[in-house]
Amino acid sequence: MKIVIVDDNESMRKVLRALCEGEGHEVIAEFGDGVGLLNYVAEQRPDVVCLDFELPGLNGLELLVQMDVAVNQVDVVMITASDDPELKGHAADLGAKGFIHKPFEQAQVIDELKEIAQTRAIAARAEATPEAVEPTPPPPAESMLQVVTVVVPRSAVIVDDSGSIRLLLKGILSELGIKVLGVASNGRDGIEMVKKTRPALVCLDIDMPGMTGLEALPEIRAASPQTKVVMITGNAGRSIVEASVAGGAKGYFLKPIRPGKVEEFMRKLFQM
Repeated sequence: MKIVIVDDNESMRKVLRALCEGEGHEVIAEFGDGVGLLNYVAEQRPDVVCLDFELPGLNGLELLVQMDVAVNQVDVVMITASDDPELKGHAADLGAKGFIHKPFEQAQVIDELKEIAQTRAIAARAEATPEAVEPTPPPPAESMLQVVTVVVPRSAVIVDDSGSIRLLLKGILSELGIKVLGVASNGRDGIEMVKKTRPALVCLDIDMPGMTGLEALPEIRAASPQTKVVMITGNAGRSIVEASVAGGAKGYFLKPIRPGKVEEFMRKLFQM
């Protein structure tokens, strides 16, 4: 992968460069702050930007917001000395795909780079095999109750305002043999998609503009009671988890999305 390192500590940049290059990646640029970073990313299109939280001028979160990761097709890995779950959850909701902790530990950095490489590969395969939305086959018309409760086996709808997360989850689920019937970028469209397709599973983002996932959850459950709903969130705080469970969700995926965790959860959920 082509990597850019952004950290105001030169010694930290040198250590991280050595670790990245030791794994066969190419460090194509280093920055001590955010000056010129956004233009460089837009022009050079690196695969990964390792971005420190604490920088002179614009901090890492501000740069992350302005980087437009979807347009530039770049994965941002935040560099941090903090273990604050709220800070990391906020960064994940803004689009961070991973975290590298200071002081750098070789195994942790290597593992994080491997995770990023894996997610990029899965997303690339998913992008190369787009699927059209398919309606649910009509169920036997024995009763209105049956029409409401029948779902398509091993099928899913993904509702998330992040295009990269929709693509990644589509790739993971497809490779598990779970057919993605459709995707939506907001809660209202997600509800309509569920009504049309009756999926066995909905992956539902909590933090979306307009209608949040928690607001959409009861309407999705009412529209298709047999559909299992799994929430997507960067914040696994107690109140969020309790609200999700109370609304009928079967669990949650924590951002940044990790394929291994999703696969493990799906195998248990569908008894695969």
